[in-house]
Amino acid sequence: MTERINQILAQMAALEAELSEAVHPQESRMFFQINGKRVEFERAVRDAHRQLKTGFFRWLVAYRPQNLITGPLIYGMALPLLMLDLCVSVYQWACFPIYGIRKVKRSDYLVFDRRHLAYLNFIEKFHCTYCEYGNGLMAYMSEILARTEQYFCPIKHAHKILGTHSHYQGSLAYGDAADYEARLEAFRVALGKGG
Repeated sequence: MTERINQILAQMAALEAELSEAVHPQESRMFFQINGKRVEFERAVRDAHRQLKTGFFRWLVAYRPQNLITGPLIYGMALPLLMLDLCVSVYQWACFPIYGIRKVKRSDYLVFDRRHLAYLNFIEKFHCTYCEYGNGLMAYMSEILARTEQYFCPIKHAHKILGTHSHYQGSLAYGDAADYEARLEAFRVALGKGG
C-alpha cells in the first residue's frame, strides 16, 4: 500500500511540474520579464496599464463604503501579524539548528511584486502589499510548522482534514505503529537533507 501511495505522490509532483511548464508560456504572453526581484513589462503594456489606473479621488468616491468602514479592523491585524512573524522566525532560528532541520527561506514565501502593476493606484498597491504579507506569512509559518510536525509527530489524523501542508501526504498512517521509532528517525534525517 505504501509503495502505491508513493507512486501516486510522485505522479502528482510530476503533474505539478508539467502544469508549471504549461503555464509559463501563458505568463510569457503577458509581456513581462523577471529581472532579479523586479518585474518589468513591455513599454506598450505598461502604458496601457497606466491608462487603466483609477485615480485616487475617483477610487475613493467609487469605492465600496463597507470596505472603508472595516479597514481599521483589517489593518488592526498588522501588529499581531508582525508579532507572529517575529515569534515564528525566532523559533526557527533558535530551534531548527538544534534539531538538524533545514531553515525555511522566508523570501520564498513573502513575495512583494504587485507594486509593479501600473494599473493599481497607491491605495490598491498598499492593500496588495498587506495581503501579500499576510498570506505569505501564513505560508511561511505553515512550512515551519510542517517541518516541526515532521520532526516530532509525522502521523496523519484519523479524520480527514482540509488544508494539509506539503509534508502531510508522506506522513505515517494513523495507527501504523510498526517500526515507528525507526521511521520517525528517517523523517528527522530527511529534514536535514532537504526533505
